[in-house]
Amino acid sequence: MAQGYSHPEVLVETNWVAEHLSDPKVRIAEVDYDPSANYTLGHVPGSVLFDWRKDINDPLRRDILTGEQLTELFRRAGVDDGTTLVLYGDFNNWFAAFAYWVFEYYGVRNVKLMNGGRKKWIDEDRPLPTEVRAPSPSKFTAGPTNEKLRAYFDEVRSGLPKVKGGKLRLVDVRGPKEFTGEITAPPEYPNEHAQRGGHIPGATNIPWAQAVNENGTFKSREELEKLYHGKGVTPDEPVITYCRIGERSSHTWFVLHHLLGYPDVRNYDGSWTEWGNQVRTPIEKP
Repeated sequence: MAQGYSHPEVLVETNWVAEHLSDPKVRIAEVDYDPSANYTLGHVPGSVLFDWRKDINDPLRRDILTGEQLTELFRRAGVDDGTTLVLYGDFNNWFAAFAYWVFEYYGVRNVKLMNGGRKKWIDEDRPLPTEVRAPSPSKFTAGPTNEKLRAYFDEVRSGLPKVKGGKLRLVDVRGPKEFTGEITAPPEYPNEHAQRGGHIPGATNIPWAQAVNENGTFKSREELEKLYHGKGVTPDEPVITYCRIGERSSHTWFVLHHLLGYPDVRNYDGSWTEWGNQVRTPIEKP
């Protein structure tokens, strides 16, 4: 259901996906942090795999994939300019939302998220075959980047006076214990700690999970507006989201930018692993 979103076309329900499994103009892709625990064990019929670490990130630099790497990925997956690309994944679409943000950063159009992700598909007892199909290669070529969607360390640091003056909102979407510095990463991510705990000065903590229902689907527009407006995050001010490595913050970026229609939202994908490790970088704790 559209739920009154500003851009309801960016979401499709599991029923829609089930009805388009054989549509040659639709490509479904599962985006996983650990494919061996998800895609390999079963996936939406006909879906291709986008391995978050290997396919969506550069293998050498701490950066997202390059335009050339995106071109290679989409050609291999059979995605071209006329394809409707539907993304879904584990962890309530954390990594699928990150891929969505990356693809939009490169100007890819007609990308959608399957509402509820892998969890909802499984909960509805839908088919999960293990066979992998190799689609026909495409002739896709990545376009130029849209820097209005991405924030970098220097921009965030130089923007701290604006945060203090109420002219820029920083939204920290991590859990409360990460925000306070009690922990530097969730237990399931033991190798992704920063040297220091806490949060960026002036940031507002709105955990990403508060935007979704128990089944992983997004809450209604009314509920989302109550959540973000109640914390002072409104569409009349620029917003930068961040988390630990940029995946959860891309989920909140998707909510604010597409579901609520905020005009100026950027994802700081360097996030806390960058901020918490930089020498002489200001940090707040309770």
